[in-house]
Amino acid sequence: MSESIFELEMHNDGIAIITIDLPGEAQNVLKPEFGEQVGEILEKLSDDISVKGVVIRSGKEGSFIAGADISVLKSVDTAQQAEEIAKTGQRLFNQLEKFKVPVVAAIDGACLGGGLELALACHGRVVSDSPKSKLGLPEVQLGLLPGSGGTQRLPRLVGIPSALDMMLTGKQLFPKQAKKMGLVDEVVPAANLMKAANRRLHELRKDRSNKKPWTYYFSLPGIKELLLEANPLGRNLVFNQARKTVDSKTKGNYPAPHKIIECVEKGYSQGFDAGLAVEAKNFGQLVVTPEAKALISIFFATTELKKDKGVDGDVEAVTVDKVGVLGGGLMGSGIAYVSVDKAGKQVRVKDVSAKGVNGALNYSWKIISKKMKRRIISPSDARNTMSYLTGSTDYKGFKDCDMVIEAVFEDLDLKHQMVKDVEENCSEKTIFATNTSSIPISKIADGAKRPEQVVGLHYFSPVEKMPLLEIIKTDKTADWVIATCVSLGKQQGKTPIVVNDGAGFYVNRILAPYVNEAGILLSEGVAIETLDKAMVKAGFPVGPITLLDEVGIDVATKVAPILQDAFGDRMEPPKAFSKLLDDDRKGRKNNRGFYLYPTKGKKKQVDETVYKVLGVEPGKDVSSAEIAERGMLLMANEAARCLDEGIIRSARDGDVGAIFGIGFPPFHGGPFRYMDKRGIATIVDRLEHYQELYGERFKPADVLIKMKQNQDSFY
Repeated sequence: MSESIFELEMHNDGIAIITIDLPGEAQNVLKPEFGEQVGEILEKLSDDISVKGVVIRSGKEGSFIAGADISVLKSVDTAQQAEEIAKTGQRLFNQLEKFKVPVVAAIDGACLGGGLELALACHGRVVSDSPKSKLGLPEVQLGLLPGSGGTQRLPRLVGIPSALDMMLTGKQLFPKQAKKMGLVDEVVPAANLMKAANRRLHELRKDRSNKKPWTYYFSLPGIKELLLEANPLGRNLVFNQARKTVDSKTKGNYPAPHKIIECVEKGYSQGFDAGLAVEAKNFGQLVVTPEAKALISIFFATTELKKDKGVDGDVEAVTVDKVGVLGGGLMGSGIAYVSVDKAGKQVRVKDVSAKGVNGALNYSWKIISKKMKRRIISPSDARNTMSYLTGSTDYKGFKDCDMVIEAVFEDLDLKHQMVKDVEENCSEKTIFATNTSSIPISKIADGAKRPEQVVGLHYFSPVEKMPLLEIIKTDKTADWVIATCVSLGKQQGKTPIVVNDGAGFYVNRILAPYVNEAGILLSEGVAIETLDKAMVKAGFPVGPITLLDEVGIDVATKVAPILQDAFGDRMEPPKAFSKLLDDDRKGRKNNRGFYLYPTKGKKKQVDETVYKVLGVEPGKDVSSAEIAERGMLLMANEAARCLDEGIIRSARDGDVGAIFGIGFPPFHGGPFRYMDKRGIATIVDRLEHYQELYGERFKPADVLIKMKQNQDSFY
């Protein structure tokens, strides 16, 4: 038998403490040997008549159980194999639930996936108020469902609507949210966790029924439960509404949400055991779907990136204690926020005006105060975080900054001035990072005394929500600078990829032909809503025309000439787009773009006058399938060129960058897995098909033609 994950400790009062501590790992995950080892412990405790209760806790700080070991699924070839994995977990947690004495989970840290399913099988749950404590069933994000009883126990504990919301979104709850929902019994400081667990055991020894008092059914939640959950008609309304919501959000691209609803529905209509049976069956079927395989591949890719320093060799990141931010606009404000709140750094913001500085400070306070109002953090924690954020209209307070990130206008002369100012006002070791989205980093570094300390940090808007950070290095950027930026990016909650310098870097370069193609179709008379709906249906979060409005038509038209100069006619934007700026259409920022943006609460609508500005008459009929294929093929084709030219380090980085940076449909696994899945020969054939119809912009990349000849793939 392998090294034990569990330690059993008996106390004189008859309380058994089971401590979970996976050897050699930073956090606990459920391993295959888990079942056998827990089974032995429970059997041993069953034979001991002195045992009065059991507490399950973690031996690791900040991690109860972060989920199941997903790597086990790599060796699964059939749905039957995966179904048996689910049944094994179900049997274990059934054994735990039916144990002779009360069992309480003492949760400190991440309690996710299989970890929460274990906690649900316990008779009570207490959780620490640590910011690391989060509870959730995120399996849907891997194209799966909770397969060890989660689809049956969670609805019975918190109600069908709340359970479906958790499982269909994969959302993670903070302790106080979990307590309000009824997922946990008590939230206490970490130092009092074991006392609370013992207290809960004492209560459960008196009454393990967990029945709600009769007065509950006179409350609003109780009345809703009686109307919606306690009768078949009400339940059908809930399930039907859930299906409509799922269809609206997923466009039929993800099978897991419907399987989750089916499990819950079956459990309520035919009983707990029938629910478990369909849960195991559905889990098995989902594991072998292409959608799950693609989503799991992204999980492994991001896991690998967490360990990646961004450079080869033994170079280490230097410590960053203080970050300077130049520019108090939207990007600068977002960078300041993630640096102070996520990374816990001291941050000094500089803007040319006091209004800009105050705007940046208020930006962070709005987000932090929302967390305080939702009781995710305390008022004292909110004030403490804000105390790390200061600002000024000059360089006072910048001398001790370890890194300065500029987020000013896209103007090379201005950025050269920023470099000069930082070198004059900061230390010789200060890293200068530019958030430019279009200007090559090497051109900015030309104005530096220490070009080896100049690097690109390309954040995506809104910074606090978008997960990707594109780190751009030149041939002069020092390895320690790259490693330091990767380290800071991870602390800011980002998934960083390191790319080589070049026009558009990686993400904007592959985005440009995709957006241009939408513009060409629009110029030919395809309606705006047709274009956007086609790409949303294909799996993108927003359509390309909406994206132009959000990013800013003015910004897009600044980037376009740079890419066209570098790559020629294949990057040429639609000529008609220049008319948009002449008509002062910048997009959402000035409420003049392709769409009209009405008052809050009303849906945006296409601004029909934009067709007249562009000189087109909408009405051309192009199928959604062709619109989607043309856009995705162009994006994938450019991604292949980027890999071939060494702009990105690997297909893995290219897939992560496309999904996290521009919302490439995750169920495809990224552009490289998309090409592999369809087959390189098919990709080349389809590009050549469109090349014959529409021109040289569809010419397949040389690397793809070679791969077709050699029958190669990216993975």
